[in-house]
Amino acid sequence: MERSLVLLDTDIGNDIDDAVCLAYLLAQPRCELLGITTVTAEPAQRAALASVLCRAAGRTLPILPGAAEPLASPPVQAPPPQAAALARWDHDTGFPAGEAVEFLRRTIRAHPGEVTLLAIGPLTNVALLFAVDPEIPSLLGSLVLMGGAFTTAAGPEWNIHCDPHAAARVYAARVPAHRSVGLDVTTRVRLPADDFLECCTGPLLRPVADMAASWFADRPEVTFHDPLAAATLFDPSLCEFAPGEVTVDRSPGPAAGTTTWRADAGGPHEIAVDVRPDAFLDHYFAIVGEGRR
Repeated sequence: MERSLVLLDTDIGNDIDDAVCLAYLLAQPRCELLGITTVTAEPAQRAALASVLCRAAGRTLPILPGAAEPLASPPVQAPPPQAAALARWDHDTGFPAGEAVEFLRRTIRAHPGEVTLLAIGPLTNVALLFAVDPEIPSLLGSLVLMGGAFTTAAGPEWNIHCDPHAAARVYAARVPAHRSVGLDVTTRVRLPADDFLECCTGPLLRPVADMAASWFADRPEVTFHDPLAAATLFDPSLCEFAPGEVTVDRSPGPAAGTTTWRADAGGPHEIAVDVRPDAFLDHYFAIVGEGRR
């Protein structure tokens, strides 16, 4: 069985979908997860949360905290409320400081043309990586983002809004394959909180259910934004994609990070324009092994 080399950049700890995504990657037999970098407010706490799931999966992976603040705009992300769960789960407590971008650079250069960089948070780390080593975009196998709102959904989407300057730099880079899975499709893949928690019976999703307590305290459901982006790495048929070109609004204010897409058969970007929600849910729980009820 051929395995895909994946690097994950995440802001795990606010919306529960990052943890749901990481559980999937750890369970996916076709995924060779090379390491995890974290981004935005309190990245070391986010690294500790990622380590909870790695330990639950019996895996030892490089986990490196990255950038804590946006490149050139005021911080808008809050510290991770899911960090309250750390007191109840085994986790790593020491992480290399200031090495996340160099780790990404070194790993991609070690596997030219083979690595998928899956970025499911603000794009600060990715923009810094591309700035430090401008050849890196061309050395990636693919760049897959959970971010943006392009056709039917109103923007700005949160990940892009958190660091619009970084997002603009990342979309300007030329990558062999550059895919965005945005709100147009991710908001169509949901489960009520009770239905999701009923599925969290195995070792990988039990800590996710615990972390989700803060999320479900004032929200009735989970939306599978990040896991859908991850699943398309292994089953692209879960979504329909269209080529074009994406631009990012960097102007200050509430519209910062609004994404605009122009259809173009030869465009440098690919966006998801449709999704099969039931097929995704069946796929997700078959991989994670919890069973969908």
